Amino acid sequence: MPTAIAVTSADLVLPAPDRHTPGAALLHPPDRLDLAGALTETSALLERHGHLVAVVPPWLPPATVQRLHTVRAILETDRIALLDIDLPPLATALLVRQLRQLSVCDFSPGIIASAARLLCHYLHAGALLGSVARLDRVPVGLKAHARSWSPGAQFAVLAHPAPHLARLGTSGAHAGGALPPGPAYATELTFARGRLTSDWVAATLAPAWKAQGVMEHPLPGASPTWWATPKLVEFAAGIPDLSVLYQLVASVRREECRWCGLELIGDRCGFCSAPLTAPATGPATAPRTGPRTGPASAPLAAPVRPRT
Repeated sequence: MPTAIAVTSADLVLPAPDRHTPGAALLHPPDRLDLAGALTETSALLERHGHLVAVVPPWLPPATVQRLHTVRAILETDRIALLDIDLPPLATALLVRQLRQLSVCDFSPGIIASAARLLCHYLHAGALLGSVARLDRVPVGLKAHARSWSPGAQFAVLAHPAPHLARLGTSGAHAGGALPPGPAYATELTFARGRLTSDWVAATLAPAWKAQGVMEHPLPGASPTWWATPKLVEFAAGIPDLSVLYQLVASVRREECRWCGLELIGDRCGFCSAPLTAPATGPATAPRTGPRTGPASAPLAAPVRPRT
């Protein structure tokens, strides 16, 4: 069986692009399942799939994150990877789908887990917002804050890979800023509507970004909080082609984790979070005798451009 890719919310599971892509495992939060049930749930996944890769966004409730770490600690297993991925909700769902696609390839669990940080470099995530008055995810100038109170105001905001904010007119036309910069390679655009009625993403942004396809998905429950307004249309663009995703991951040099022995790409293990290179130790610093368990945070080296 392929490595299990897990989420903590069903609205982070996009439809499979083909019949070969497996679904995602749903790890129920503490308010839906007690600890004994969570242990049984996770043990069954490990028995069936061997390894489990769970995407753990920082915007999850603290109790949910703590439950995941508690289950891994009680099971005393090194076969659970908890990936600390900081993306908007819809982009997180898109990344989960890409990991699901790669899980059926001939990559080891360690490669799949560490590939998540590589794939983040190739995601473009943003939203069309009716207000940026409370937005703190990207820099918002004083004028933009003031214009948020104007009737019919709309803003095109890009949060990843680099922040960008453009004010649009009430009809979606440019009004003082350029369109968010798009990817320089072939992508598919996914969008989700909140309480903002607009076809701007599909009618304007998708052609400007030369999207190969456009897919609509229900808005993730965490999106209004993440974007600080329910008046939004969230969007995310990513590489849909499995052959290109495979090429990206396969082109990166593979290493062996010095702590747990799993394969990895980049500079940090996705399962034990140990860095590829041992940190410098001073005269009074004893070497570590076990794996790191903290979240992965150091970036990969500059990404290679996919050949399409």
